[in-house]
This record gives sequence, C-alpha cells and structure tokens, in this order.
Amino acid sequence: VQLQASGGGLVQAGGSLRLSCAASGRTFSNYYMGWFRQAPGKEREFVASIRWSDGRTYYADSVKGLFTISRDNAKNTVYLQMNSLKPEDTSAYYCATGVSKYNYWGQGTLVTVSS
Repeated sequence: VQLQASGGGLVQAGGSLRLSCAASGRTFSNYYMGWFRQAPGKEREFVASIRWSDGRTYYADSVKGLFTISRDNAKNTVYLQMNSLKPEDTSAYYCATGVSKYNYWGQGTLVTVSS
C-alpha cells in the first residue's frame, strides 16, 4: 500500500487549502482513510476520517464545520478541504489507511498558516 499526500503550502489566516491523498497497492473498500496532523513539539492528532465503503465521515471537534473530508473512489483519492484556516492549524498533515487501525501512512505535507 502506498499513500501519496499533496496540497500543502503557505496560506494566510482565513484562507483555504485542499489536501489530496492518492492511495494505491490494493482495493480499499473496507478501509478507513484518515488525516492526522502533527505540529512541532506536539503529539500527532486525529483530524478526520472517511470510510471508503459508504463515505461515512468523522471529525475532530476542533475542525468540525471547517474541514471536509471526501473521497473519489474512481481515483482512489481522499481529499481534505480546509477552510477558514488559523495559525494553529499549522502542521505537517499525514494521511493513513487501515481496517481496524491505521497500518499504512503516507509522507507528510506541510501546511503553514500565517497570521
């Protein structure tokens, strides 16, 4: 399984970014795909996840109503649309996938939000 994350960058506070995670190497119908983030000096935290089979989504309280996770089954790609970004959203963002736990991780994509 390979996961390729992209879409990070520098954005001003209040702006938006869309992250992408392209998955390959197997079928993912019964998998979850999640986004996590880790800021310097902080622990990794869960951001959002989606179940490939039916698109059910889960969000951290801190991003509900601001971030949206979605999937394109045909492209085996999951997206994280991030709106109204804040400086505290600055982190390396990672995508991961698995069935009962996240066994596979992609490389991080850096998001920097300037004030």
